[in-house]
Amino acid sequence: MSAQFPKIITIILPVRNEGNYIRSALEAVLAQDYPLVKMEILVADGMSSDNTRAIISEYQGKYPNIILLDNPGRIVPTGMNIALKQTRGDIVIRVDGHCIIAPNYVRKCVEHLENDEADGVGGPMETIGEDKLSETIAVAMSSPFGVGNSAFRTISGKTMLVDTVPFPAYTMAIIQEAGLYDEELVRNQDDEYNYRIRELGGKLLLAEDVRSKYFSRGSFNKLWKQYFQYGFYKVRVLQKHPRQMSIRQFVPPLFVLSLLGSIILALVTSWGWIALLSIIGAYIVANLVASTITAAKKGWNHFLLLPIAYAIIHLSYGCGFLTGLFKFWNRWRDKRGKVSFYPENSVDN
Repeated sequence: MSAQFPKIITIILPVRNEGNYIRSALEAVLAQDYPLVKMEILVADGMSSDNTRAIISEYQGKYPNIILLDNPGRIVPTGMNIALKQTRGDIVIRVDGHCIIAPNYVRKCVEHLENDEADGVGGPMETIGEDKLSETIAVAMSSPFGVGNSAFRTISGKTMLVDTVPFPAYTMAIIQEAGLYDEELVRNQDDEYNYRIRELGGKLLLAEDVRSKYFSRGSFNKLWKQYFQYGFYKVRVLQKHPRQMSIRQFVPPLFVLSLLGSIILALVTSWGWIALLSIIGAYIVANLVASTITAAKKGWNHFLLLPIAYAIIHLSYGCGFLTGLFKFWNRWRDKRGKVSFYPENSVDN
Protein backbone atom coordinates (compact mmCIF):
# COMPACT_ATOMS: atom_id res chain seq x y z
CA MET A 1 0.00 0.00 0.00
CA SER A 2 2.72 2.48 0.95
CA ALA A 3 4.28 2.17 -2.51
CA GLN A 4 1.33 4.20 -3.79
CA PHE A 5 2.34 6.98 -1.39
CA PRO A 6 6.04 7.69 -2.03
CA LYS A 7 6.19 10.91 0.01
CA ILE A 8 7.29 10.84 3.63
CA ILE A 9 5.15 13.20 5.68
CA THR A 10 6.20 15.02 8.83
CA ILE A 11 3.35 16.31 10.95
CA ILE A 12 4.37 18.88 13.56
CA LEU A 13 2.18 19.76 16.51
CA PRO A 14 3.50 22.71 18.55
CA VAL A 15 1.47 22.50 21.77
CA ARG A 16 1.34 23.72 25.35
CA ASN A 17 -1.25 22.84 28.00
CA GLU A 18 -3.60 21.20 25.52
CA GLY A 19 -4.76 18.45 27.87
CA ASN A 20 -8.40 19.00 26.91
CA TYR A 21 -7.74 18.76 23.17
CA ILE A 22 -4.50 16.90 22.42
CA ARG A 23 -6.17 13.48 22.43
CA SER A 24 -8.64 14.56 19.74
CA ALA A 25 -5.87 16.19 17.72
CA LEU A 26 -3.68 13.06 17.81
CA GLU A 27 -6.60 10.74 17.05
CA ALA A 28 -7.39 12.83 13.95
CA VAL A 29 -3.78 12.60 12.78
CA LEU A 30 -3.65 8.84 13.40
CA ALA A 31 -6.95 8.33 11.55
CA GLN A 32 -5.55 9.63 8.24
CA ASP A 33 -6.07 7.55 5.10
CA TYR A 34 -2.37 8.03 4.39
CA PRO A 35 -0.16 5.12 5.57
CA LEU A 36 1.14 5.59 9.10
CA VAL A 37 4.46 4.03 8.09
CA LYS A 38 4.97 7.03 5.83
CA MET A 39 4.29 9.58 8.57
CA GLU A 40 6.34 10.86 11.47
CA ILE A 41 4.53 12.87 14.12
CA LEU A 42 6.65 15.40 16.01
CA VAL A 43 4.97 16.93 19.05
CA ALA A 44 6.91 19.97 20.27
CA ASP A 45 5.62 20.53 23.79
CA GLY A 46 6.14 23.93 25.42
CA MET A 47 6.82 22.40 28.84
CA SER A 48 3.14 21.85 29.63
CA SER A 49 2.06 22.02 33.25
CA ASP A 50 -1.13 20.01 32.77
CA ASN A 51 -1.56 16.41 31.61
CA THR A 52 -0.60 17.08 27.98
CA ARG A 53 2.75 15.28 28.19
CA ALA A 54 1.23 12.27 29.96
CA ILE A 55 -1.32 11.87 27.18
CA ILE A 56 1.37 12.17 24.51
CA SER A 57 3.47 9.56 26.32
CA GLU A 58 0.45 7.25 26.40
CA TYR A 59 0.19 7.46 22.61
CA GLN A 60 3.92 7.00 22.19
CA GLY A 61 3.58 3.60 23.80
CA LYS A 62 1.23 2.55 21.00
CA TYR A 63 2.69 4.44 18.06
CA PRO A 64 6.51 4.56 17.71
CA ASN A 65 6.26 7.24 15.00
CA ILE A 66 5.11 9.78 17.61
CA ILE A 67 8.11 11.71 18.93
CA LEU A 68 7.89 14.10 21.89
CA LEU A 69 10.23 17.08 21.73
CA ASP A 70 10.89 19.62 24.47
CA ASN A 71 10.20 23.24 23.53
CA PRO A 72 11.71 25.42 26.28
CA GLY A 73 10.67 28.55 24.37
CA ARG A 74 7.05 27.53 24.99
CA ILE A 75 5.62 29.28 21.90
CA VAL A 76 4.67 28.05 18.44
CA PRO A 77 7.64 29.37 16.40
CA THR A 78 10.28 27.93 18.76
CA GLY A 79 8.46 24.61 18.72
CA MET A 80 8.23 24.62 14.94
CA ASN A 81 11.93 25.38 14.59
CA ILE A 82 12.96 22.61 16.99
CA ALA A 83 10.87 20.13 15.04
CA LEU A 84 11.91 21.39 11.59
CA LYS A 85 15.57 20.83 12.42
CA GLN A 86 14.79 17.14 13.04
CA THR A 87 12.31 16.41 10.27
CA ARG A 88 12.96 13.76 7.65
CA GLY A 89 9.79 14.36 5.63
CA ASP A 90 9.41 15.37 2.00
CA ILE A 91 6.36 17.38 3.06
CA VAL A 92 5.76 19.10 6.41
CA ILE A 93 2.29 19.75 7.81
CA ARG A 94 1.75 21.96 10.83
CA VAL A 95 -1.24 20.90 12.95
CA ASP A 96 -2.55 22.80 15.95
CA GLY A 97 -3.24 21.00 19.22
CA HIS A 98 -6.53 22.89 19.31
CA CYS A 99 -7.82 21.49 16.00
CA ILE A 100 -9.09 18.36 14.29
CA ILE A 101 -8.06 17.62 10.71
CA ALA A 102 -10.27 15.65 8.33
CA PRO A 103 -9.36 11.97 7.70
CA ASN A 104 -8.13 12.77 4.17
CA TYR A 105 -6.26 15.94 5.14
CA VAL A 106 -2.75 14.60 4.55
CA ARG A 107 -3.61 12.84 1.31
CA LYS A 108 -5.40 15.88 -0.12
CA CYS A 109 -2.50 18.16 0.81
CA VAL A 110 -0.04 15.84 -0.91
CA GLU A 111 -2.20 15.65 -4.03
CA HIS A 112 -2.49 19.43 -4.28
CA LEU A 113 1.23 19.99 -3.72
CA GLU A 114 2.06 17.44 -6.43
CA ASN A 115 -0.58 18.39 -8.98
CA ASP A 116 -1.29 22.11 -8.58
CA GLU A 117 2.23 23.56 -8.64
CA ALA A 118 1.76 24.95 -5.13
CA ASP A 119 4.45 25.31 -2.48
CA GLY A 120 2.01 25.40 0.42
CA VAL A 121 -1.58 24.31 0.85
CA GLY A 122 -4.31 24.58 3.47
CA GLY A 123 -8.05 24.77 3.48
CA PRO A 124 -11.07 26.54 4.95
CA MET A 125 -11.16 26.27 8.72
CA GLU A 126 -14.44 25.65 10.52
CA THR A 127 -14.35 27.30 13.93
CA ILE A 128 -16.51 25.45 16.45
CA GLY A 129 -17.49 25.86 20.09
CA GLU A 130 -18.28 23.48 22.94
CA ASP A 131 -20.91 25.55 24.74
CA LYS A 132 -23.20 28.49 23.99
CA LEU A 133 -20.56 31.17 24.58
CA SER A 134 -17.77 29.46 22.62
CA GLU A 135 -20.19 28.72 19.77
CA THR A 136 -21.04 32.42 19.56
CA ILE A 137 -17.36 33.33 19.66
CA ALA A 138 -16.80 30.83 16.83
CA VAL A 139 -19.53 32.52 14.77
CA ALA A 140 -17.95 35.94 15.36
CA MET A 141 -14.52 34.64 14.35
CA SER A 142 -15.94 33.26 11.09
CA SER A 143 -17.85 36.32 9.90
CA PRO A 144 -16.71 39.22 7.68
CA PHE A 145 -17.73 41.83 10.25
CA GLY A 146 -15.62 40.07 12.86
CA VAL A 147 -12.46 39.32 10.87
CA GLY A 148 -12.83 41.11 7.54
CA ASN A 149 -11.92 39.29 4.34
CA SER A 150 -9.83 36.53 5.94
CA ALA A 151 -10.34 33.90 3.24
CA PHE A 152 -9.78 30.71 5.23
CA ARG A 153 -12.24 31.85 7.92
CA THR A 154 -15.02 33.21 5.70
CA ILE A 155 -14.80 31.39 2.34
CA SER A 156 -15.67 27.75 1.62
CA GLY A 157 -16.38 25.74 -1.50
CA LYS A 158 -13.71 27.52 -3.49
CA THR A 159 -10.10 26.69 -4.40
CA MET A 160 -7.82 29.66 -5.02
CA LEU A 161 -4.42 31.20 -4.41
CA VAL A 162 -4.30 33.23 -1.19
CA ASP A 163 -1.93 35.16 1.07
CA THR A 164 -2.01 32.72 3.97
CA VAL A 165 -3.54 29.39 5.02
CA PRO A 166 -4.15 27.67 8.37
CA PHE A 167 -2.43 24.41 9.34
CA PRO A 168 -0.31 24.52 6.19
CA ALA A 169 1.42 21.72 4.32
CA TYR A 170 4.74 22.79 2.77
CA THR A 171 7.25 21.13 0.52
CA MET A 172 10.65 20.74 2.16
CA ALA A 173 12.11 22.57 -0.82
CA ILE A 174 10.27 25.80 0.04
CA ILE A 175 11.02 25.42 3.76
CA GLN A 176 14.73 25.11 3.05
CA GLU A 177 14.52 28.22 0.90
CA ALA A 178 12.40 30.30 3.30
CA GLY A 179 14.24 29.26 6.46
CA LEU A 180 12.84 28.90 9.95
CA TYR A 181 10.12 30.77 11.82
CA ASP A 182 10.55 34.15 13.49
CA GLU A 183 10.81 33.25 17.17
CA GLU A 184 9.74 36.74 18.22
CA LEU A 185 6.20 36.29 16.97
CA VAL A 186 3.98 34.74 19.61
CA ARG A 187 1.13 35.35 17.15
CA ASN A 188 1.03 35.96 13.38
CA GLN A 189 4.02 33.69 12.77
CA ASP A 190 2.16 31.89 9.96
CA ASP A 191 1.24 35.14 8.22
CA GLU A 192 4.84 36.32 8.35
CA TYR A 193 6.23 32.98 7.20
CA ASN A 194 3.76 32.72 4.33
CA TYR A 195 4.66 36.22 3.18
CA ARG A 196 8.31 35.20 3.02
CA ILE A 197 7.32 32.23 0.89
CA ARG A 198 5.36 34.47 -1.48
CA GLU A 199 8.29 36.90 -1.65
CA LEU A 200 10.35 34.00 -2.96
CA GLY A 201 7.76 33.43 -5.69
CA GLY A 202 6.03 30.59 -3.88
CA LYS A 203 2.32 29.88 -4.26
CA LEU A 204 -0.12 29.21 -1.43
CA LEU A 205 -3.30 27.34 -2.24
CA LEU A 206 -6.54 27.43 -0.28
CA ALA A 207 -8.12 24.11 -1.33
CA GLU A 208 -11.82 23.59 -0.70
CA ASP A 209 -11.36 19.86 -0.05
CA VAL A 210 -8.71 20.32 2.66
CA ARG A 211 -10.80 20.58 5.80
CA SER A 212 -10.17 21.20 9.49
CA LYS A 213 -12.05 22.20 12.62
CA TYR A 214 -10.70 24.59 15.24
CA PHE A 215 -12.01 24.96 18.79
CA SER A 216 -12.69 28.61 19.57
CA ARG A 217 -11.76 30.29 22.83
CA GLY A 218 -14.23 29.51 25.60
CA SER A 219 -14.40 32.87 27.35
CA PHE A 220 -14.42 36.57 26.51
CA ASN A 221 -11.24 37.01 28.57
CA LYS A 222 -9.36 34.45 26.44
CA LEU A 223 -10.80 35.98 23.26
CA TRP A 224 -9.52 39.43 24.33
CA LYS A 225 -6.05 38.05 25.06
CA GLN A 226 -5.93 36.20 21.73
CA TYR A 227 -6.84 39.20 19.57
CA PHE A 228 -4.79 41.65 21.64
CA GLN A 229 -1.76 39.49 20.81
CA TYR A 230 -2.78 39.35 17.14
CA GLY A 231 -2.79 43.14 17.01
CA PHE A 232 0.37 43.52 19.11
CA TYR A 233 2.57 41.24 16.99
CA LYS A 234 1.03 42.41 13.72
CA VAL A 235 3.11 45.56 14.23
CA ARG A 236 6.31 43.52 13.87
CA VAL A 237 4.92 41.93 10.70
CA LEU A 238 4.17 45.44 9.41
CA GLN A 239 7.71 46.59 10.21
CA LYS A 240 9.27 43.59 8.46
CA HIS A 241 6.87 43.31 5.51
CA PRO A 242 4.75 46.46 4.94
CA ARG A 243 3.19 44.99 1.80
CA GLN A 244 1.83 42.04 3.77
CA MET A 245 -0.75 44.29 5.39
CA SER A 246 -4.30 44.81 4.12
CA ILE A 247 -6.70 47.67 4.82
CA ARG A 248 -8.86 45.55 7.15
CA GLN A 249 -5.94 45.18 9.56
CA PHE A 250 -5.73 48.94 10.09
CA VAL A 251 -9.45 49.46 10.78
CA PRO A 252 -9.50 48.30 14.46
CA PRO A 253 -6.52 50.45 15.57
CA LEU A 254 -7.97 53.47 13.74
CA PHE A 255 -11.28 52.85 15.49
CA VAL A 256 -9.61 52.67 18.92
CA LEU A 257 -7.47 55.72 18.10
CA SER A 258 -10.57 57.71 17.13
CA LEU A 259 -12.20 56.74 20.43
CA LEU A 260 -9.15 57.83 22.43
CA GLY A 261 -8.84 61.05 20.47
CA SER A 262 -12.49 61.96 20.93
CA ILE A 263 -12.29 61.18 24.67
CA ILE A 264 -9.39 63.61 25.00
CA LEU A 265 -11.28 66.24 23.00
CA ALA A 266 -14.38 65.68 25.12
CA LEU A 267 -12.37 66.64 28.21
CA VAL A 268 -11.39 70.01 26.79
CA THR A 269 -14.10 70.96 24.27
CA SER A 270 -17.87 70.75 24.15
CA TRP A 271 -17.94 69.40 20.59
CA GLY A 272 -15.59 66.60 21.63
CA TRP A 273 -18.57 64.89 23.28
CA ILE A 274 -20.47 65.09 20.03
CA ALA A 275 -17.59 63.40 18.20
CA LEU A 276 -17.28 60.72 20.89
CA LEU A 277 -20.99 59.92 20.98
CA SER A 278 -21.16 59.92 17.17
CA ILE A 279 -18.33 57.37 16.89
CA ILE A 280 -19.78 55.14 19.61
CA GLY A 281 -23.28 55.43 18.16
CA ALA A 282 -22.15 54.60 14.62
CA TYR A 283 -20.26 51.54 15.86
CA ILE A 284 -23.19 50.31 17.95
CA VAL A 285 -25.50 50.60 14.94
CA ALA A 286 -23.04 48.78 12.64
CA ASN A 287 -22.46 46.10 15.27
CA LEU A 288 -26.17 45.49 15.84
CA VAL A 289 -26.90 45.35 12.11
CA ALA A 290 -24.08 42.86 11.57
CA SER A 291 -25.19 40.82 14.59
CA THR A 292 -28.75 40.70 13.27
CA ILE A 293 -27.65 39.56 9.81
CA THR A 294 -25.31 36.95 11.26
CA ALA A 295 -27.83 35.66 13.79
CA ALA A 296 -30.45 35.32 11.05
CA LYS A 297 -28.05 32.98 9.24
CA LYS A 298 -26.44 31.15 12.13
CA GLY A 299 -29.19 31.12 14.75
CA TRP A 300 -30.97 33.71 16.87
CA ASN A 301 -29.56 32.12 20.03
CA HIS A 302 -26.31 33.95 19.20
CA PHE A 303 -27.84 37.41 18.97
CA LEU A 304 -27.38 38.60 22.56
CA LEU A 305 -23.69 37.64 22.82
CA LEU A 306 -22.60 38.43 19.27
CA PRO A 307 -22.32 42.21 19.73
CA ILE A 308 -20.06 41.65 22.75
CA ALA A 309 -17.88 39.16 20.87
CA TYR A 310 -17.55 41.53 17.91
CA ALA A 311 -16.65 44.45 20.17
CA ILE A 312 -14.00 42.42 22.00
CA ILE A 313 -12.40 41.29 18.73
CA HIS A 314 -12.24 44.84 17.36
CA LEU A 315 -11.22 46.65 20.55
CA SER A 316 -8.64 44.09 21.68
CA TYR A 317 -6.98 43.92 18.26
CA GLY A 318 -6.93 47.71 18.02
CA CYS A 319 -5.54 48.14 21.54
CA GLY A 320 -2.93 45.46 20.87
CA PHE A 321 -1.84 47.14 17.65
CA LEU A 322 -1.47 50.56 19.27
CA THR A 323 0.44 48.99 22.18
CA GLY A 324 2.72 47.29 19.65
CA LEU A 325 3.42 50.61 17.93
CA PHE A 326 4.58 51.97 21.31
CA LYS A 327 6.54 48.84 22.26
CA PHE A 328 8.32 48.44 18.92
CA TRP A 329 8.74 52.13 18.07
CA ASN A 330 12.47 51.70 17.41
CA ARG A 331 12.29 48.49 15.35
CA TRP A 332 11.33 49.87 11.94
CA ARG A 333 14.75 49.10 10.47
CA ASP A 334 14.82 45.56 11.84
CA LYS A 335 13.58 43.57 8.85
CA ARG A 336 14.77 40.20 10.11
CA GLY A 337 13.53 39.69 13.66
CA LYS A 338 14.62 36.56 15.48
CA VAL A 339 14.80 34.30 12.45
CA SER A 340 17.22 31.44 11.98
CA PHE A 341 18.04 30.03 8.56
CA TYR A 342 19.10 26.58 7.51
CA PRO A 343 22.84 26.39 6.88
CA GLU A 344 23.57 25.15 3.39
CA ASN A 345 22.99 21.41 3.03
CA SER A 346 21.94 21.10 6.68
CA VAL A 347 18.84 19.09 5.85
CA ASP A 348 19.34 15.73 4.24
CA ASN A 349 16.16 15.17 2.32
